[in-house]
Amino acid sequence: MGRRSEISLGRLIMQFTIPDIGFVRLAEVLTVIPVGKTCWWEGVKSGRFPKPVKLSRRCTAWRAEDIRELVKRIGSAEMRPDA
Repeated sequence: MGRRSEISLGRLIMQFTIPDIGFVRLAEVLTVIPVGKTCWWEGVKSGRFPKPVKLSRRCTAWRAEDIRELVKRIGSAEMRPDA
């Protein structure tokens, strides 16, 4: 079962679910990590973001576990006063 999270943006509430295991596509990743596609791919190339998995010739996805870990890492960095 995935964990549900909410982000409140004024009156707009966005809800998203990342599965505990499995794969997530880029559109789902970008609902959790608020960056643009170009920024995301630059982060992948530089190693700041996780590497994708090619599921087929035209299908790229990321391991849900890697995205969860990235969210934790970003969250803990935001909590540090020197971040």
